[in-house]
Amino acid sequence: MVRHYGWVIVAAGALITCVAMGAMFALPVYLQPIAEETGWTRAGISGAMTVGFVVMGIAGFGWGTLTDRIGARPVVLVASVLLGLGLFLASRTDNLLVFQLAYGGLVGAAGGAFFAPIMAATITWFDKHRSLAVSLVSVGAGVAPMTITPLAAVMIGTFGWRDSMMMTAIAATILILPAGLLIRRAPQALAEATPQTGVDVEPHKPQPRRPFAALRTPQFAILAGTFFLCCAAHSGPIFHTVSYAMLCGIPALAAASIYSVEGLAGLFGRVIFGITADRLGVKKVIVAGLALQAVGIYLYIYVSELTGFYSLAVMLGLAYGGVMPLYSVLARDYFGPHVMGTVLGGATMVSAIGMAFGPVGGGWLYDNFGSYHWLYMASAAVGVAAAAMAIAFPPPKKDLDTPNGVPQAA
Repeated sequence: MVRHYGWVIVAAGALITCVAMGAMFALPVYLQPIAEETGWTRAGISGAMTVGFVVMGIAGFGWGTLTDRIGARPVVLVASVLLGLGLFLASRTDNLLVFQLAYGGLVGAAGGAFFAPIMAATITWFDKHRSLAVSLVSVGAGVAPMTITPLAAVMIGTFGWRDSMMMTAIAATILILPAGLLIRRAPQALAEATPQTGVDVEPHKPQPRRPFAALRTPQFAILAGTFFLCCAAHSGPIFHTVSYAMLCGIPALAAASIYSVEGLAGLFGRVIFGITADRLGVKKVIVAGLALQAVGIYLYIYVSELTGFYSLAVMLGLAYGGVMPLYSVLARDYFGPHVMGTVLGGATMVSAIGMAFGPVGGGWLYDNFGSYHWLYMASAAVGVAAAAMAIAFPPPKKDLDTPNGVPQAA
């Protein structure tokens, strides 16, 4: 019965990530009604999202480190209050700067508290089906754009943006708080079980027990570097593909639907890659997924019809949607459960930097060369580099911070 509780963590994590990420990333739906009512510029309103991304990446590292000390449950509970407070303040203010600080600062800080802590808690409960478990947790974030975002649009049409955001704040807090109470640490026997995901790990080799020591290992450098390159590769194509499709003569509404196809494919990718990684090994699946991502990105330069865009959206969605959760499993195979929050928080922060490069870099390439082809070629090259780096994952490093290489009790 104790082992089965891990699936309760999975269900709670999927619900929390769906509600939290859906609430945070619904801002584009609010953009026009906020601009029309307040007179704020779209750049100013969108700036709240930019602040949110930066804060989320930095805060994610801090939350992850704190998780190693006090556990994921209190972190998630505090973050749920911050999320609700940020949305509530943003819905009531008439000042743009206050809106940016509330939505970007508080909501962004809360958003950084869900991925690393919940993943760190989840993977300690599983010695088998670990890849599937973390993939199912991440399904929540994939479902959010198809549930929370449309719901926000309906609510705005009925109640207006202020009341809709306020109700979202209340509902998100009410849903996340009890779900957060279900998050708990795994018993020590489960948390320290030997990895079973097929990575070439020496099962009796000591792992770093001090959080910041883990960040100085070659394993973390390559894990974070691969995560960075993976996100840098797909962020530009994700951001600019709708514009590219419209330049090819595809109507705006049809072009926007490419995102929906990509998101739906990502849901299937999470489950398929998770099951496959449990059978074949997580490292092999990550390398294959990154290679598939690079191929899918490159092929965009040859499409101009909607059916071609849909086909590549399926390929790309399967690839990056399936690969993203597996970095958590790989981290668990290299590092002990006592440093998971720090490791995942640090890797997530680095990946957020990678995500930031794509949109800006793609815009610069288009402005200077007058074509998106260079974006897809450059992104594909970065994708190939990500796959190559993933191949180079080293074996675990012997703990240099413990006497005689013997891990000390937590």
